[in-house]
Amino acid sequence: MRDVIYSMNISLDGYIVGPDGGFDWSGPEPEVFQHFTDEIREVDVHLLGRRLYETMRYWDDPDNAASFDEAERVWADLWNPLPKVVFSKTLTEVDDSARLATEGVAAEIDKLKVEPGEGLIAIGGATLAAQAAEHDLIDEYRVMVYPVLVGGGISYFPQHERHVDLELVESRVFGPNVVYHRHRVRR
Repeated sequence: MRDVIYSMNISLDGYIVGPDGGFDWSGPEPEVFQHFTDEIREVDVHLLGRRLYETMRYWDDPDNAASFDEAERVWADLWNPLPKVVFSKTLTEVDDSARLATEGVAAEIDKLKVEPGEGLIAIGGATLAAQAAEHDLIDEYRVMVYPVLVGGGISYFPQHERHVDLELVESRVFGPNVVYHRHRVRR
């Protein structure tokens, strides 16, 4: 059965975006960007909420692609054809590599877990991850911690007064400032 991962950049105080909705503090360091490129190679399907889906459309915009460097082209070549499931109450259509979810997060993940394949099921976005966590469907939490305190915004951790024991699987420092942690849920 395929594992479900939730992987995002976070501030040291635990937010994926600041109070203004911005995340420019998590700027693309080449080593970190390469890490996420390597990670996406392991993913068979990506679940996204509407906001993240719209943000990630950046990678298939031809105007943006014209200015991509080699690393960005590699990422776009991996990201664009990757199957995506988009959870939205307002979107009526999505691009060719995506489909709109027809059921709730738990039902969609349950269907995906039994489909053939060995790659990961990735979740992007705190709201969606919170829904999956409520049903104990996340197998790994992966965080890229940036040395900044943003003081509020959208929190990475979707546990909402729920105790979850985790085991540190990997920890790594990127450059002088960014720390990656990968934790597996103890079942």
